[in-house]
Amino acid sequence: MPEGHIIHRLAKELNETLGKHPVQASSPQGRFSAGAAAINGRPLVGADAYGKYLFCDFGIDEILHIHLGLIGKLNRKREPIPDPVGEIRLRLQGQSDAWDLSGPTRCDLITPEEMDSIIARLGADPLRRNPRVDLAREGFRNSKKPVGARILDQNVIAGIGNVYRAELLFLCGINPLRPSNSLSDEEFDCLWSHTVELMRIGKRLGRIVTTDPDEIGKPRGRMGDDERLYVYKQDRCRHCGTELVTAKVGGRAITYCPVHQPL
Repeated sequence: MPEGHIIHRLAKELNETLGKHPVQASSPQGRFSAGAAAINGRPLVGADAYGKYLFCDFGIDEILHIHLGLIGKLNRKREPIPDPVGEIRLRLQGQSDAWDLSGPTRCDLITPEEMDSIIARLGADPLRRNPRVDLAREGFRNSKKPVGARILDQNVIAGIGNVYRAELLFLCGINPLRPSNSLSDEEFDCLWSHTVELMRIGKRLGRIVTTDPDEIGKPRGRMGDDERLYVYKQDRCRHCGTELVTAKVGGRAITYCPVHQPL
């Protein structure tokens, strides 16, 4: 599932490629024909992201709401725009670029009040201005759930997925099995500051990179897939060489270093 940095990047690119000009909207698959017709020919007033949710305002009484889920994709097509291929739920075509949406969990038109309701349920988004960090802190302080499960709770921190989870906990030396309420304020501050920093880098690069360029000997933009992560889908700790441990936390597997993340 795309994590929050990708959704924020998509919102930015949609604004850059479709903003302020009439957009041709269609549903090649046919499952969103009525919705596409409602926004067809309208300019994109603005695309915005909150956590893993994407909202597009076309200046009508409803908002286009997209949640990619596990298999959804929103792919950019440049000129010459090819004919739609596969199960394309929605195509948004501007003056020079088109975007094809396939396999989303949600693609519908919702009222502004429904959008506000979705956002109100979500936790602090590290990529937004003035995120509700105090509420996120309380979300950890008031729970005995394992940290590795709590950090995936979108009602606490919005946008973190399985990759960032493993990397952030490693960088802060936090074992994913620890109770959330065992974190000190300093540990939470470490977790939050790394989240903001790394998700900003991810948004800029379009992929998750958590390793230190000085350690790898390359700029982040030139790192290969086997160089950009510390523990996610790795066998041994980059820092000490210890064999990593895999546990199921919050219903999903997570890999951690027993030396740098002691329980």
